Amino acid sequence: MRFTDRVVIITGAASGIGLATAKRFASEEARVVIADLHLDKAEAAAKEARDAGARDALAVACNVSDESQVEAAVAQTLDKFGRFDVLVNNAGLMVFCPIEGLTTDDWLGVLRVDLLGAFYFIKQAFLHMKSGGAIVNVSSIHAVETEPLVAPYAAAKAALVSLTRSASLEGKPRGIRVNVILPGAIDTPMLWDNPNVKSGQEKIEQHDVGKPEDIAAVIAYLASDDAAFVQGAEVRIDGGRLDHL
Repeated sequence: MRFTDRVVIITGAASGIGLATAKRFASEEARVVIADLHLDKAEAAAKEARDAGARDALAVACNVSDESQVEAAVAQTLDKFGRFDVLVNNAGLMVFCPIEGLTTDDWLGVLRVDLLGAFYFIKQAFLHMKSGGAIVNVSSIHAVETEPLVAPYAAAKAALVSLTRSASLEGKPRGIRVNVILPGAIDTPMLWDNPNVKSGQEKIEQHDVGKPEDIAAVIAYLASDDAAFVQGAEVRIDGGRLDHL
């Protein structure tokens, strides 16, 4: 098993890609920390992780947009497990609004979760993670190709790719690898609740829709020693959909 007894923090892990990722690490005997906005949902996800084979699982309530809560989540992890080996920055927020209707609060709400939340956790990883650690950031295909009504989300996800480059440069001397994935259309509520999809403005063919487990598999690879020479990579995971948009 690639992750036996390694400690993995996953943000936004109570559902969707985050939960699938937690269960993937659990199946390889990791100790999983479910960091989510809602503690009850995090606790349910932690139980699923244990059922999937996790050596242990810890549920932590964490609003990633609040640096003090991020610090507390990492402190809880270290208090329980004494180490912190893998970080998956998955928590995300999306709003749908034309640019002329957006407010400063709309922008800051998305940026604080999708960009600053990742920064806060990366900062903690650099403070506490030992050599051999790995960070995987979850961006989006919107970082390179987007659609109307999601300007803050697309901008935040593009900035997350840039943050990954900077973190990979600073992480390398520490022995910490930092990479980013760009998922496409994935079968999660975020996809099907998209008003562009609901209205038919964005056409989604069933063969272009991936499963959360598809994303989890790539995250696990990037976090594992199998990817020891992968640093600062941007990995597109969209079933080839972007090639024909």
